[in-house]
Order: sequence, then structure tokens, then C-alpha cells
Amino acid sequence: MSGRLKFCGWGYEGDGLTHEEENRLLEAYAGRFDVDGFERATVPDPGTINLRAPRITPPDSLGDICSTDHMDRLLHCYGQSYPDYVRTFNGDFSTAPDVVAWAKSEADVCAVFDWAADAHAAVIPFGGGTSVVGGTEAAVGDTYKGAICLDLTGLDQVLEVDRTSLAARIQGGIRGPAMEAGLRGHDLTMRHFPQSFELATLGGMIATRSGGHFATVYTHIDDFVESVRCVTPSGPVESRRLPGSGAGPSPDRLFIGSEGALGVITEAWMRLRERPKFRASTAVSFAEFANAVEAIRLISQSGLFPSNVRLLDAMEAWLNGFGDGKSHMVILAFESADHAVDAWMARALEICAACSGSYDLDASDDTDAHKAGTAGAWRTAFIKMPHFREPLVSAGIIHDTFETAITWDRFEALHAGITKAMHTALKDVTGRTGYVSCRFTHVYPDGPAPYFTFVGLGRHGALLDQWRELKARASDAVIECGGTITHHHAVGRDHMPWYEKQIPPLFTDTLRAAKQTLDPAGILNPGVLVSAP
Repeated sequence: MSGRLKFCGWGYEGDGLTHEEENRLLEAYAGRFDVDGFERATVPDPGTINLRAPRITPPDSLGDICSTDHMDRLLHCYGQSYPDYVRTFNGDFSTAPDVVAWAKSEADVCAVFDWAADAHAAVIPFGGGTSVVGGTEAAVGDTYKGAICLDLTGLDQVLEVDRTSLAARIQGGIRGPAMEAGLRGHDLTMRHFPQSFELATLGGMIATRSGGHFATVYTHIDDFVESVRCVTPSGPVESRRLPGSGAGPSPDRLFIGSEGALGVITEAWMRLRERPKFRASTAVSFAEFANAVEAIRLISQSGLFPSNVRLLDAMEAWLNGFGDGKSHMVILAFESADHAVDAWMARALEICAACSGSYDLDASDDTDAHKAGTAGAWRTAFIKMPHFREPLVSAGIIHDTFETAITWDRFEALHAGITKAMHTALKDVTGRTGYVSCRFTHVYPDGPAPYFTFVGLGRHGALLDQWRELKARASDAVIECGGTITHHHAVGRDHMPWYEKQIPPLFTDTLRAAKQTLDPAGILNPGVLVSAP
């Protein structure tokens, strides 16, 4: 761990934008909205925030791992969503947990479950605290007598490495950087880098079906799970470690994506790979959005399987400080631990050229191209994006994202429908024109995962209500256009109304029955995946 998590903002205390970077960011947005500047809100002093007195008291047997400390409760209240930041600025921590428990073993997890069941308290599993969908908030109402945040970051070890099979047994509370550091000595990597990688834990990635570094083939954490061990209030469940099995429905699949509602993932055997030695990366420019989409479709169906093939529409590039606002960009990359990737890159560029894309051929031959040029500028912006939220919220700017997935034949209609709906919503909600952009984060032979950004000039005092209306309009548009409510951000509490529309009713009943079996007292993350009582 690099230090104490920030009270407001991404990362650890001391992390964030420099004063100059923050000024440049807000100057850019002032220009986009044609205003002289912004009225800035300030983050409250944590010591001035009133919290409800804890409603439950840990038993003496758990005293060493439990805390009711004011700051501990504050830091375990919210994730990293836009409304989480707004409520932090407002000093609203009404859903803070009563107690924070730090598990250091499976025995600790079981003991907390037993206490919670006896006390009729909700248990909210907490890993990296990076949820952007309300997945870690103890918003359980008065149905429960209290809420316990179960922090799992003490389960933080790489336990065993099988170099022959390229796999490792890893505890669920380990953060991404520590996991990769533990594998580096074996010259291995999982190569799964969600934007939240710095803070995210392995168990959290599995529980939320995170999307990672690879834009094709190995898009989700699912693809790296060899077996999983999950502790539930009814006991542990551990699947057999196998490369594949056709023996009925997979036990792993029940817990991959379970979002802490069915149990806590304490360990997993994860598939690894040797660290890449050969790389090629470049950016391809397109005058027409449709041509860029067609190029990516053809590449995704070619069998080339690039490690990265991301579309940035002209607005997306411009909003992030590069590009001329007219050209649509495709970031293209290949990598291998075994062989040079020049032939694969050459063929992908031929496909782009056939779709009227233009590129610098010399740049694509540079193995360090992923660090320079447009591709490098995007990579830098991508890494810094989580740090933008704090200054943007302080300035009253509504800047948020949502993502989905759709088949190629329906993408054009979905893109047009969502873009129109969000432009209209921004005008209705904020009273002025806003911005809507789109990028592809992952692609499949049968369709892309479009990721939309919407930006509007909000009003302090109304930001939460404005965001809620915009989020509802975006989610309605996604479902009406036939997409999924989430491709990799998870369901959490924010997406529940639309998740319930998306899944078949009989599957809802099946999930409810599974939860009743695994969590008979209904204490685990109430309101996530299964409606709360």
C-alpha cells in the first residue's frame, strides 16, 4: 500500500494533478462552455462532518480487527462515482458504515458474517473502493440494525506460482500493482489493467467482471480465472482448478460478477502469461466515423486479435486535449512474448487503409510508439482521467461516462439514438448545449463495447439531481436501443432498475434462490444484484 487513501479524489494522499494541470484543465472547459471561469466549491474538513453514532458494537473477539474511528468510516463510505464526489463536497455521509472490519484471514471473514447475522447487520465487502455504480455504499435503509464495511485488503498475497501451467494462486484483497510486483520475479504477468488498476483488488475485479487491457479476446477478468474460492455465510465454495470443463454449469461463473452479494472471493487461481517482449503501436486517423467503425469491425473479424484496438471519435479526442476535433482516431497495438508482431500490424494497417484511414507507417514500426504520438497522448490522458473528477465537480461541471455493448448490425442505430437522447437531456437538464462523445473500449467479432462520455455545465446545489436525471435518461436510452446496462462497470445500486429490465424474470428468481441458499440471513451487500428486502 502506498499510503492512506485520499478523503476526496483518486488515489492516495499526495496524488493528483499539479496546480498547473488543474488550471489548464479548467481553462479548457471554460473555453468549451464560453464562460470566464467557474464558481469553485471546496472539500469540507473531514473533522467537521457529522456522522451518526454507531448503531452496533463489535464483540470483544473482533476488537482487534474492527474500528468505529471517524476517518475510517468516512473513507469506507463511498466509491468513485460522480454522485459520490458530489455528496463528499456536500459533506453528506449519511450512509457511512457503523463499523469497519479489516479481514486478515478467512477466519476473520467468517467471524464477521456470524456476528452480522446475529446482530442483523448488513455486510458490505470493500476492496479497492473504486466502484462507479454505488457498489460499495452501505445504502441499506433501516431494514438492518447496522452496517459493517468488510475491508479485504489484508488478504494481499501471491500464495503460489505454477510456472509450468502459467498460473498463480492469489488472495482476493491484493491490489493490482502489488499483484504484478509479486509476479514480476517469475517474469509473468496477468496483463489485466482496468483504469482502476492502481487501487483495484483482484477479488473486486472478479466480483465486478472488470474489463482490462486487452481490447480483443481477453477482454474481461473472466478469461483469466482458472478457479475461485469464495466464502459465503453458509460456508466456503471452491471450484476445481482446471483449464476447462464441460461438467454442467460452472461454479466459477456464479461468483464471477456476483458483486459481493453472494459471498467474498478470498482466493483465485489466475491464468498468467509471460511478459511481452515485442510490441508495435500506432494511431490511424479517419475523416469519417463510419469508416473507422468499419475498419475496427473488419479487424475484429480478421483473426488478428490485436491487444488494443480502440476507437476515439473526434469529440472524445478533443475533450481529452488532443486531436483537432475533426478526425476520428483508432489506437492500434499488438504485443507478444514469443514473436515479432510486424506482420500482424501490417495487415491491420492494410485494413485501415482500405477503409480510408491514414497513418504514419514509420511510427508503427517503433516498439516505443505506445509511449509517443497520438497513442501516447491518449495513454497519458487515460491514466490521468481519474484525477479529473475532483476539480470538475468543484467547478460544477457534470462529466460522467456510461458503457454498453451491442452487435455490429445494431451499432449505428444505438449510437444515433444515444447521442440524440443525451444531447437532448443535457439541454433539458442544464439549459444549455453540452458535449457527447464515444469511444470503443473493447471489440468482439460480433460487436463493439461503446463507451460514452457526457459533459454539461451544472449548478452547485443541484448537481446531484441533475446527474440523476442525466443518468436515468442515458440508462433508458441504452436499454431502449437494445444494449446492456453495463459491459464492465458492474451493476451496483445505480444500475439495478435497468438490470432488472434486462435480465429474464425467471433468472431473477434463480438469483434470488441462490442468494437465499448462500446468504440465508440476507446480510451481504443488500440491494446489489438482488433487490433488498
